[in-house]
Amino acid sequence: MKFSVEVDAALKANKPVVALESTIISHGLPKPRNLEVALEVEKIVRENGATPATIAIIDGEICVGLDSDQLNRIANDDSVIKASTRDLAILAATKKCAATTVAATAHIAAMAKIPVFATGGLGGVHRGDGFDESADLRALSITPIIIVCAGVKSILNVPATLERLETLAVPVLGYKTNKFPGFFLTDSGYSLEYRVDSPKEIAAIWHERKNVATSDSAVIVTNPVEKQLDPALHDKLLKDGMKAADDQKVIGKDVTPFLLEYFHRVSEGKTLDVNVDIIKANSKLAAEIAVAL
Repeated sequence: MKFSVEVDAALKANKPVVALESTIISHGLPKPRNLEVALEVEKIVRENGATPATIAIIDGEICVGLDSDQLNRIANDDSVIKASTRDLAILAATKKCAATTVAATAHIAAMAKIPVFATGGLGGVHRGDGFDESADLRALSITPIIIVCAGVKSILNVPATLERLETLAVPVLGYKTNKFPGFFLTDSGYSLEYRVDSPKEIAAIWHERKNVATSDSAVIVTNPVEKQLDPALHDKLLKDGMKAADDQKVIGKDVTPFLLEYFHRVSEGKTLDVNVDIIKANSKLAAEIAVAL
């Protein structure tokens, strides 16, 4: 594992650090907006008192914190693949480059002793027969980290995902809300048991978990987007996008990037703007939580 100079210095000085995933750069946003947003998000984390640690695999090496050349490579090299935890050893052995998913980023951040991670939306249970689910869910059940997100992507089966998180004993908190957000939407239609209204409350919950021996899993902090996508437009995009994916036989881990690209293209950039707002807001909150810890 290789740390950037900035991240290494922050960790050694016990200063707040926020982990950031790289799949949103390589597969979640179009060029050149992807690199612009990556740099903006790192700036937001710094402005709010923490050090950003964007995580990726470069030539088989886990990198925690990327320099400008590495960020450029993740953003612009079409050979960069999307990697989950199962892929890490294979990538290390074959010396390949990859952007890390939520599962892989959380795993690496926990290895690096970084307790806070900001992302856009979580993976979850896919629509259909219920047997297809993201590796994110199991990873979060065994990874001690605070993950700030805008709920699960609305292209997924939201109630099944919430049930799965309950089964896996992963706590889900609503930040200034009692509603579970649906990524592009502030309210997925499902309620949350627990609401928190400040980074200090989240920090207190994080520290108390050690006292009750429940500190082996993640804590999910859901942060609804301030300006949601028009719900009618969202529902039409979702219906038409799912049909397009089915018609083109898009399956597995390719579904999410396919649908996000479809949403961005057909909405003429409206969903892209919401997506960017989400990751910026979550990075800001994650930095505030890291400082509160």
